[in-house]
Amino acid sequence: MSESSAPLPSGEASRFPELLALAGDEVITHSYVRDIPLRSGKTLALITLDNGRDHTRPSTLGPATLFEFAAVLDELQARAARGEIVAVAVTGKPFILAAGADLSKVSEIPSRAVAKQLAELGHSVLGRLGTLGVPSFIFINGLALGGGVEIGLNATYRTIDSSIAALALPEVFLGIIPGWGGSWLLPNLIGIEGALRVIVENPLKNNRTLGGHEAFELGIADAIFGPARFLEESIQWAEDVVSGVTVVNRPNVPGRLERAVKWDIAIGIARKSLESRIGTVAKAPYVALELLSAARKSTREQGFAAEDDALADLVAGDQFRASIYAFNLVQKRARKPAGAPDAALSRPVTKVGVIGAGLMARQFALLFVRRLRVPVVITDLDQGHVDAGVAHIHGEIDALLGKGRISSDEASRLRALVTGTTNKADFSDCDWVIEAIFEELTAKQNVFEEIERYVSPETILATNTSSLSVEQIGAKLDNPERLVGFHFFNPVAVMPLVEVVRTPKTDAAALATAMATAAALKKNAVITSDTPGFVVNRILAKLLGETMHAVDNGTPFEVVDASIAPFGLPMKPFELLELVGLRVGAHVLDTHHGAFPDRFFDSDNLHKLAEVGRFYERDSKGKVKGYDKKALAIVAGGTSPITGAELLRRIEDGLADEIKRMLDDGVVAAPEDIDLCMVLGAGWPFQMGGITPYLDRSGASERVFGGTFHEPPIRGVS
Repeated sequence: MSESSAPLPSGEASRFPELLALAGDEVITHSYVRDIPLRSGKTLALITLDNGRDHTRPSTLGPATLFEFAAVLDELQARAARGEIVAVAVTGKPFILAAGADLSKVSEIPSRAVAKQLAELGHSVLGRLGTLGVPSFIFINGLALGGGVEIGLNATYRTIDSSIAALALPEVFLGIIPGWGGSWLLPNLIGIEGALRVIVENPLKNNRTLGGHEAFELGIADAIFGPARFLEESIQWAEDVVSGVTVVNRPNVPGRLERAVKWDIAIGIARKSLESRIGTVAKAPYVALELLSAARKSTREQGFAAEDDALADLVAGDQFRASIYAFNLVQKRARKPAGAPDAALSRPVTKVGVIGAGLMARQFALLFVRRLRVPVVITDLDQGHVDAGVAHIHGEIDALLGKGRISSDEASRLRALVTGTTNKADFSDCDWVIEAIFEELTAKQNVFEEIERYVSPETILATNTSSLSVEQIGAKLDNPERLVGFHFFNPVAVMPLVEVVRTPKTDAAALATAMATAAALKKNAVITSDTPGFVVNRILAKLLGETMHAVDNGTPFEVVDASIAPFGLPMKPFELLELVGLRVGAHVLDTHHGAFPDRFFDSDNLHKLAEVGRFYERDSKGKVKGYDKKALAIVAGGTSPITGAELLRRIEDGLADEIKRMLDDGVVAAPEDIDLCMVLGAGWPFQMGGITPYLDRSGASERVFGGTFHEPPIRGVS
């Protein structure tokens, strides 16, 4: 076995000088080649992709990386022609194949023309895997995302490690499409339904990924091996394929019937599903559908050319730039929260107390026991409520066991850690106590006043209030400096954001413990000041208040629903109100109107609608059939309707004004924190980049305060 250094980049670099200019500070993933002697006496050339960093920096594919990879493949093609090698294989450094294109480089692309060159470069380089003169193999030994998957798709054969962390094509989530062959190669390898799942559905389901077995069952890989001898078994399998001992069978390759009938039907179903779930503002999912549809009968060359143009258009557009902004918020800013105190000041949490045994309290208890693995005790007014709460949590643990997500031993340990009590003295050794009772100030004040008699002066107290003043909640405490807001979003297990609220009295130890606890719960935390609604609910209250005001004045429901389509939100305003509950929505609007009566509307009609409990009529499957007749009757009589365009402008300008006030008042440190909260806590679409880039692009920022939230505004390239 011998190993050689990669040759210097040659031909491809000279073809794409603009891309070469972008490669200056790129962390290059090198292509290291070694010869593997086979049992037959022949030789397989193995390329290992490695950026020289540890596992914290996955290998990525920037221009310089691709230039080097091309030069290596050219050299191996020449060796194959001379009969020196019978196969070429590619694998990655431990646990990682490649995490796709270097997004830091893609985001620096200055024009559509250069964006198209990047697509063409990817096709040119990865396409070499099919023109080596000998079979090419990809050994997927670990994380494979985007372009990392497309390396495999361009090869002749693929093996996969059963234990890989993830395999995915997440491009649509970032406002682009798989543009190095994936949009044409994948459907022609595994069929249209599997390709729709991987390219469109999974990215829009919070970037769902595939495990090794799932990828193998879909047909993305031809063979699967365990991690212990993955490389050795992959090499042996490759030799057997080359020698003819092993014949590769691909049952999921689409046949004539699928191409003639199922293909277009699947595309049509996917399009209708997208329109109902996300509307039509997001461009990338629909561009992906067009490419997947065309892959039914286009040639490889036609498919790749279509990818070139599609990727160039999207990279040069606003939505990709906004998506990269949002991606960087989640990947970077969320990991270093603005205003966080020294982590060394945090106190250990060895036991958790939860005040309440209702729905939210049960979700809290389950989350804390699963993530912290410490005793959790819940309390309520009577033993019946406590017992019901504990039984529900135990049932959720059993459900996790039934789904195979935890072992039987772990389930037993978790059940044993969750207990209930009506005796507040059982909270005496808790380091962290969080209340999860109904949203009423006096009730929250009283439960904290009572619990403080039993707990240590060092115990951190947390409230999950969504809109009440945290400082006022702690008004009856002897030690109010230990109180923080800790606002989760529903469903607790799924939503990744916690708003950590500091009052003027909250001390550094309490804040540091809250931030450390959020991290231990695997949540992203944003620190906010103690103001009505904090960030997410204040912005949603502004949006929902404007929509209800329009309805109260006679604007039809359907006009209001359609008016905010340009935001690209996953839900219409009245769907969102139904989700959070009309009573909760009315309370939130009342709270904000009470705090800022000149800027926030209240709505008597919303309180009346809360008695009905819904805006829509739905069928047995929950699909909307129309607007509820009782709801229509309640809002009838308004005499000042406005158009959808007028309402959209009112909402945009109102949001720009409110967010500017929030920043001027120091609710959060920067516009990036507002956007992070909206992306993680309200499902604001990645392709919109959060709310402040949208308001800059729409002109609302300029109209309202004569400036922009970002300088320069986050736009596409020319």
